[in-house]
Amino acid sequence: MAIVIGAGALHAVWNAIAKYLDDRLVVFALIGVASTVGGGLLLAVTGLPYRAAIGFAAVSAAIHIGYDLGLMNSYRLGAFNQVYPIARGTSPLVVAFGAYFVADERLGAVPLAGVAILAAGLVSLALSSGRLTPSELPAIGAALLTGLAIASYTIVDGLGVRRAHDPYAYAGLLFFLQGPVFPVIAVFRRPRSWLTGPGAGKGLLAGALSLIAYAIVLWAQTKAPLAEV
Repeated sequence: MAIVIGAGALHAVWNAIAKYLDDRLVVFALIGVASTVGGGLLLAVTGLPYRAAIGFAAVSAAIHIGYDLGLMNSYRLGAFNQVYPIARGTSPLVVAFGAYFVADERLGAVPLAGVAILAAGLVSLALSSGRLTPSELPAIGAALLTGLAIASYTIVDGLGVRRAHDPYAYAGLLFFLQGPVFPVIAVFRRPRSWLTGPGAGKGLLAGALSLIAYAIVLWAQTKAPLAEV
């Protein structure tokens, strides 16, 4: 529990960096560089996961790319303290519902109540400034879609990592597959030296924090129900 809470803190930090750096394509490209390098290094140490897990990693990598696009759009449209809690708050309940059907996970009354309270508390932060205005609806819609993407890759990864012989081998493959997409896009869209620009250090830091946080989550998914993680 303590380790997963720590991973949540790391996740919030890298999301804050991604929100507050100006060029988010460059930020996610730098995160992709860290993901590719980190994933490659992990695979060099662990080797590939079992064959049964490889398809799950490939599907999750595709969902993660959609998640990154949704996150970029959410941060473009809304404030960090609004869209991030909505995206994170909607996913636990969806995961609990999905895991019931695809992973045969049945939460007891107390864990389910905890998941519901946590989700309600996070989503309520979106209302902390008062009544929602029509201008905020696009950002909330983007955040909700991002939350559905989070729930989707959480379930896919939970199923995949439990079929791997090593959660870190699965993590390495996932990071290596999803990492190159945004760096390739940035090479064509930002032909100048984005890898050494003024925000490069922070972007690479965000990538490193992202890898550590999600590797912890993947490990935890082999130890506890998906919705609780």
